[in-house]
This record gives sequence, structure tokens and C-alpha cells, in this order.
Amino acid sequence: MSTSSRRICLLYIFLSNLVMTLGMQCSGIRPSFRFDCYPETGSNQQNCNKRGCCWLPSPRNDRVLEGVPSCFYPRDFPSYQMDSLKQTDFGYSLNLTRTTKSYYEKDVMQLQMDVYYETAQRLHFKIYDPKVKRYEVPITTPKVAKRAPLTEYNVQFSKSPLGILVTRAKDSTVLFNSSVSTLIFSDQFLQISTSLSTQFIYGLGEHRGRFRLSSDWKTYSMWARDQPPKVGANLYGSHPFYLNLEGSSGRSHGVFLLNSNAMEVAIQPAPALTYRSIGGILDFYIFLGPGPDEVIQQYTEVIGHPFMPPYWGLGFHLCRWGYGSANKTLAVVKKMKAAGIPQDTQWSDIEYAVGRKDFTFNNNTYAELPDLIRYCHANSMHFIPIVDPAISSTQAPGTYSPYDAGIVGDVFVKNSSGNPLVGKVWPGETVFPDFFNEKTKSWWFDQIKDFHAQIHFDGIWIDMNEPSSFVDGSVDGCADTLFDNPPYTPSILDGKLSAKTICASATHCIGRHYDLHNLYGYSEAVATNSALVKVREKRSFVISRSTYPGSGKYAGHWLGDNYSLWPDMAYSIAGIMSFSLFGIPLVGADICGFNLNTSEELCQRWMQLGAFYPFSRNHNTLGSKDQDPTAFSDDMQSSTRKALNLRYALLPYIYTLFHFAHVKGSTVARPLFFE
Repeated sequence: MSTSSRRICLLYIFLSNLVMTLGMQCSGIRPSFRFDCYPETGSNQQNCNKRGCCWLPSPRNDRVLEGVPSCFYPRDFPSYQMDSLKQTDFGYSLNLTRTTKSYYEKDVMQLQMDVYYETAQRLHFKIYDPKVKRYEVPITTPKVAKRAPLTEYNVQFSKSPLGILVTRAKDSTVLFNSSVSTLIFSDQFLQISTSLSTQFIYGLGEHRGRFRLSSDWKTYSMWARDQPPKVGANLYGSHPFYLNLEGSSGRSHGVFLLNSNAMEVAIQPAPALTYRSIGGILDFYIFLGPGPDEVIQQYTEVIGHPFMPPYWGLGFHLCRWGYGSANKTLAVVKKMKAAGIPQDTQWSDIEYAVGRKDFTFNNNTYAELPDLIRYCHANSMHFIPIVDPAISSTQAPGTYSPYDAGIVGDVFVKNSSGNPLVGKVWPGETVFPDFFNEKTKSWWFDQIKDFHAQIHFDGIWIDMNEPSSFVDGSVDGCADTLFDNPPYTPSILDGKLSAKTICASATHCIGRHYDLHNLYGYSEAVATNSALVKVREKRSFVISRSTYPGSGKYAGHWLGDNYSLWPDMAYSIAGIMSFSLFGIPLVGADICGFNLNTSEELCQRWMQLGAFYPFSRNHNTLGSKDQDPTAFSDDMQSSTRKALNLRYALLPYIYTLFHFAHVKGSTVARPLFFE
């Protein structure tokens, strides 16, 4: 037999043995318990078998098996094993070792798991590389050095393969069980799975859809994106937290993964879910409730209780992009007053600014803006302008102080060459403040203080802070790096990290945008809240588009650029309840819709619903017709007046709910099963 024939024969024997072995390890795995071994596109039998995984495609047009992965892990897929377990002052510490590399590059072969028994209802565990310091989310969380003496949970470990099992002590309900599938921890691909107690799961935002998440092979991706809400898309914020209702007992628990990298969570009908992140560490918190509102209280104890809004902030707000001038805006305010329709706050979209540049107002169409604000204040009303993070960079030196001062202060995000990264937003070419830098916070305060001296606004609306850019990456593109083109990209819109935002390889003072992108809106909210408090010496009022866990401590949120369509009105209810879970109770949708032209019937019903949003604002876009209540019939105005008067009658109650949210972390708008 020739050498080549012998090699072919040996290869055939090897593959036959592999198929036989896999067959034994793959048989009997029920479809709902198949964990996807090939989440990328291009899955086929050859690629699957190279990974040592099972290949069993579902029959075509079989709706029962629709979504079931064709490539899935066998029972004995190589994973980490527990080398040692030692007791610590805070709980346990485990050494984990992998002897066989996974199919992703740069496996971390030795890991450490620290398990913290933090409180009776809160368990914290983190899995990380003990030898090399990796990125961790830079938000403040409680630090516990001593183990809680009594807990309502039990923790067990399986040695090989490694698994952590967390159960409720009272009834042995499984709250977290990572032994259902393999753990992978490589430099740019982290994967861990867990079973769920039931299919009643809520959270994992920001997404549009029904309040209860689907467990029928649905994947929820998280990468902050300027994207008008649509089902199945990653939207403005990232919230890797879920609440799991445990069944008829009414008991609930919550799970929070403190990780800000691009990720996806795949839910399957076992029920179970799988996290896939492309950076950082695995840093989990489990909250035992037992009531769902208690779960949220325990969660916000970790990420921060929501801020307490001023009383006026809970009134009715009105805005549009397209008033055209300060005088037209004032005319609408006066019409609202003449019609007896309650209004606490008037807003201005970007048309008030010179060339849509931050911290300016147009001396032609908006020369009377100070007069408008004086009128509002004289009538016990308030005024809020929009401010985007992107700063115009194309004007002549000495003509736009926010940019000039920012260059001198070195406050902008840098590209891979070390120069300020240039994108495009409303003013044209722009640069982006690095809000993780203390110098930037001081510069931002100066801009807000100087602008407040010109127009005495009462709050700030921060938009486009994913951050959004109208060119992918930058005007010069992005460098060809593993940050901009990682080995694995979660299932995000357009399939690349730079889509409609800045390069992942861009640098902030504390790290790369690759790690910090989902925190950008959060970092701006922190800086804006602080500046407003200092400038006005009162409680702040900030509404932010992009959010992350902890944003509610500094800002509220609106659900983005929705449409004047009936489904958009319906979806707003689930969106508002979801953000209540995320610790951001001050939330609402653009009443009557932002995009398209509303109808009177839709707007009337939406005003009646929106009168009970925690954050109640009517807002629409440039080119659409007016949709403030006075733009419609007497019947419409009458029903709106009645609904808003009821809201105002309930304000002491609503204000009290926000007080409880602020001091206890409770929800404001909540689903019926919370009661």
C-alpha cells in the first residue's frame, strides 16, 4: 500500500471512530436541550465535526423543530475541570483548568472562580483569568469581605466538567445551573449556559417585543445602536439582566451578568439560555427575591437606586422637531394654556442650534429663545433642550469654543493613530468626548455652565449617545484589528461592530471602545447629571437615549424614534415595564409617535395611554404634521384634558412611587404579577 493510500486509510479509520464516538455521545439529546456549537453562519457537517460536535439537521419545513441547532455539543465535549476548592472569608475560591483547547483562538487554559455569599438573598460569582488582568466594567458595586452567615440559597459544584449549581434553599428550585453545557473562555469569546426554572423570563434589553421573552430559539443581542425600534434588532441600550418567574408559587429570581462587551443571549425551550460575550470576564449576580419587586430592589442595590426626579418632571412634556422658530414654539405653548391642557415642560429639538452645533442657539429663528424660557418660568413651566455628545470639528479656529477648549484639554476619543477620531453626526464632521476622563467631565461642566448663562434651561436631553455616527467607524474607516474585526461577532444589525458608530479600536483614557461602547451613554449621563446639579443647585432632570445598568441613578429614558402606528403604541407598554426591571423607572415613549404622520384617532388613544407613562412626552419629527393636542378637534382636546387632569390628580401618588424607587429600588410602572 502506498504512503498516500495508508494516510487515507488511517484518516478514514479516525473519522469512522470519531463518528462512532460522537454518535454515542449525541444520541438521546432531546432537541430542546441541544446547545448550539456553531452560532456563526456557514454551519455544515464538516465544520461541525471539526469542532468535535454533533451534526443532526432537522427535516425541512418541520415547524416543531424550527430553530433547533443542527450542530450541537455532545455530552462529553471538553470543558474546564475543578482543580481545587478552598473556603474563603467571603465564600469559596476554585481553580479551573482546561486541558484541551476549544475551537476559538487564545483559550485561557487556567481560570479562577470566586464565589461571594454577599447577603442572604444575593450571591455573586466571577470567573476570570488569575494571571492576566482583563477588562472589567468600571461601575461601582457593593464590596463584601465577609460571608453572609445565613443564606436563602445553596451552592454546589461539579468537578468534571465544571458546573455551578445554585438552588433556592426553601424548595430546591434551580436558579442557575451551568453544567447543562460547556464553558468556553477565550480572549474574545466567552460562553456559559444555564438552565431556567420556567419559560417565564423577562428583561434582556434593549429590544422591542412582548414583555415576556420568547424561549423558542430566540437570540437577543446587546450592542448599543442608533436604530428606530423594530422587533429582533439590538437597540439603544444594553441590559444583561433577566427576571425568571418560578411558577405558580409567585416566587422569582433575577440574574445579572456584569459585562459590557458586545454579547448575545440565546434562549431555548429546555428552558435554558446561553450567554456569548466577546470580552471582559464572567461576573454574575443572582438575586433571590422572593417577590419580583424584591428582586428589582436587590438588583438596584447593586447597580444603584434610581434618581429622584423633581416634581415638575412628572408632569406633561411637549416637543417636536419642526416648530421652525422660538415664536412658533411659544405660540403652541400659549395655545395649550388657552385650551386648559396641563403642560409642565416645553422641549426643543436640534433645530434651535446654529448648524445643529451643541451649546449654541440660532440668533435668527431662535433669537427669542430666552423670551420663550422666561415665559415658561413666569407660568410655572420648565424648558429642556437637546444636547448631542458629538462636537463639530470643521469650523475655523477661534469660532466655536466647545471644540477649541476640547482640543486644548485633550478630551476627545482617539483613533488608532492617537488623534481625535472624526465621525459624522448632525453638524457634519464631529469628534466625540471621552466621558470616562475626569478632564472631559470638567470640560463638559464648563460648556453646560456657559450655555446655561445664555438660556436658563431646567434639564438636558442627551441623544445620539450610543454613540451614533452617520459613517461606519470614522471618516477614515477603521484599522484592520481584532477589535474592529473580532473572531466572533454577535448577531447584531449589519454584522459589524462599527455599523453606525465609532471604531471598536478607538481609545478612551481607561481602555478601548471595544469594551466601553455599551457604557458610552451611561458615562455621558453621569457627567451631565453632575454638571446640572452644580450649575442649577437643584435636583437634575436628564433623559438619555442610550443606557446601561446603573443609568437610572443619573437619568431617565425614552424608547427612541418610534412610529405613528398602532403596534408602536402597544409595544410601548412592554418597553416601559422592561425598563422598570432595569432600574430606570422614569421612562416613556414618544406619545403619538415620532416618525410618520399620526391620525387623530391614534393620537387621541395614545394621549390617553401616555397620560399614565412614568415619563409623559408628546414628540414628533421634522416634516410631519403638528401633533400637539391643540392641533386636533375639540373632542380630542377634551379627552386629552381629562386624561392629563387625572394624571395631575394622581401626581402625589406617582411622586411617592418614585420616592420608593429612589430609596428602596422599587418599580413605578409594573406588571400585574408584581402585585
